[in-house]
Amino acid sequence: MVDEAKFKIRLMRNVLIIGLVLTLVKFLAWRFTHSNAILTDALESIINIVAAGFGLFSLLYANRPRDTNHPYGHGKVEFFAVGFEGALIFLAGCGMIIKALFLFVNPPEIHQLNLGVYLIGATAIVNFLLGRYLIQRGKLFHSNTLIADGQHLITDTYSSVVLIVGLVVILLTGEYKIDIFLTIGLGIYILVVGYRLLRNSTAGLMDETDFDLIEKVIEVLNKERREKWIDIHNLRVARYGASLHIDTHLTLPWYDQLQTSHDEVKALEKLVNHHFKNRVEFFIHTDPCTPESCSICSISNCEVRRHLFNKKLEWDMKLLMANQKHSIEDAD
Repeated sequence: MVDEAKFKIRLMRNVLIIGLVLTLVKFLAWRFTHSNAILTDALESIINIVAAGFGLFSLLYANRPRDTNHPYGHGKVEFFAVGFEGALIFLAGCGMIIKALFLFVNPPEIHQLNLGVYLIGATAIVNFLLGRYLIQRGKLFHSNTLIADGQHLITDTYSSVVLIVGLVVILLTGEYKIDIFLTIGLGIYILVVGYRLLRNSTAGLMDETDFDLIEKVIEVLNKERREKWIDIHNLRVARYGASLHIDTHLTLPWYDQLQTSHDEVKALEKLVNHHFKNRVEFFIHTDPCTPESCSICSISNCEVRRHLFNKKLEWDMKLLMANQKHSIEDAD
């Protein structure tokens, strides 16, 4: 079985090396053409290198074992890496727009655009393939750092494609100010990408609710639901890098012995972890059932039932995230 942590670190190290090579190629293209838009693309690639370096550091740090100061592990450092990358991209976008506006009055002379198109095209192909691979691996290994860096490279690809189209138009029309308009357009696009990464980073650091993730957890709970799991409420999910931490309250029969209740808790943990590849740490608070629970309790051989069973509640986000025990009134 692949060691996920070592694989991610090795992959990010390779991304850093490839980024250095592609950046040199882009600066070579600028040297030949003196295109401001190509220079902008090359400068943005420096950010790719810095971001990959910080991403590599974050993966190394996130792989450290838990300690007294970090009882939940070091995984949240990946959100810092995403935010750092987003901030760099945002600043690059601002710089691109400011420089383009400055050069609008004095546009530089541009030449040898054919060679520039070929070189930028080659870097675009490599960035696209590498970005797709990083996103795929990031989703497989639940790494925000790999996904963010992959999205960054895909963004770099799109900006390079727009740049190539613009250079071809310049070749056909001879209108060199198009180069400056391209730079402004690319700068605005990069600002949007940087903002989105910053937004994702803030959401992770602030433990903002990931509704898609909670839906997946609820889907597993409904699928693996046991008769003695009378009710679940106050469900919360937090990300710590590739790991998940789930808090919830589980209502069990009040008359069960402590060992029996403990076995039910361990069964819930095992079933959910099976679906999430052992990435989940649980904190489950057990509640005893009350007479109000009888109407939604489907235990068939209960000898202390106070009310008839009425209806089994369908667990959904609204029910499970609420911080209260449920009864038949919650079915509406």
